[in-house]
Amino acid sequence: MTDAVDCDIRQSLDRISSQMRRNYSESLRELNLYVGQDNLLYRLWLGDGVTQMQLCEHLKCEPPTVTNMVKSLEQNGFIYRKRDVDDGRIMRIFLTDKGKELEKPVEIKWREQQEKLLQSISMEDRLIVRKLMQQMERNIV
Repeated sequence: MTDAVDCDIRQSLDRISSQMRRNYSESLRELNLYVGQDNLLYRLWLGDGVTQMQLCEHLKCEPPTVTNMVKSLEQNGFIYRKRDVDDGRIMRIFLTDKGKELEKPVEIKWREQQEKLLQSISMEDRLIVRKLMQQMERNIV
């Protein structure tokens, strides 16, 4: 019985994760973004002028992944790179006005995804789900 329940939980998490990623990916495409780029922009909305290494740490991604995201976002006019004034070897990443304008629309997409996921789930159950998900996350990290 325990094996069946455990398997059901894992399969449900897999299906939820996959479907959310598909839905979210489609939603972000409306803004000319891909999944992951929103998190990079989020870091810059908190304060831009960071290095690619700082973005790697924030996103928990390998440098080539961040490099590709930065190139794509730069080509789309959302960010630009500029050499550090104190150390010319370092490139810092900044938001363009176009990148700054994406903050509210991306937040709306995040909220829409969240609302869709949690609709018809009571606050009491949400608190239980949050607690259980946090425990599962601690278990696998």
